[in-house]
Amino acid sequence: MRPEEEPEYQTPPTCDLLGLLLKNRRPTGAVNEVWPNLYVGDALTAQNKAGLANLGITHVLNAAHGPCRIDTGPQFYDDTSIRYHGVEASDCKVFDLRPFFSDAAQFIHEALWQQGKVLVHCARGISRSAALVLAYLMLREGLTLVEAVEAVRRHRNILPNAGFLEQLCQLDSALALQRKKTGKLARKGSPKTDKIK
Repeated sequence: MRPEEEPEYQTPPTCDLLGLLLKNRRPTGAVNEVWPNLYVGDALTAQNKAGLANLGITHVLNAAHGPCRIDTGPQFYDDTSIRYHGVEASDCKVFDLRPFFSDAAQFIHEALWQQGKVLVHCARGISRSAALVLAYLMLREGLTLVEAVEAVRRHRNILPNAGFLEQLCQLDSALALQRKKTGKLARKGSPKTDKIK
């Protein structure tokens, strides 16, 4: 099939995404490498400095930053060389995570560009952190939302809340429209698309 004959990409409805996220679930650990040098984990992983050192983590993105959530912050890592970025997000469907997509993606991108290893975490490593990682894969690696979900789910069970899924769908639609206008394919062909060992 020639490129001009390929069906136009359509962002799936959230119910289809939910089905994809719930299909063939299997146990995953506290932390998993979901993309080369990009890890998703829980709060206990983020608070275990020895464990982070063993993984070689150089950057931590806390998607549950703040005194009422997981209050690690940059001072928590003062005795390490870890760079920190916090996002004060609530895991509720009415919380708007979209304003944080770009900055979080930039933080992850710069860390990986510097050959670093990034841990993105929230309380359980399922919703807030997963949504930010999916947004990164869409914004910086050129994946569609479905491709991003499939890439992460090969290594970790995730389940962003319904509000975050809707916001990711909106991002996916906007990026699809942008690709259509510029005539670019979904995937950028980044060298980081190698499979994880």
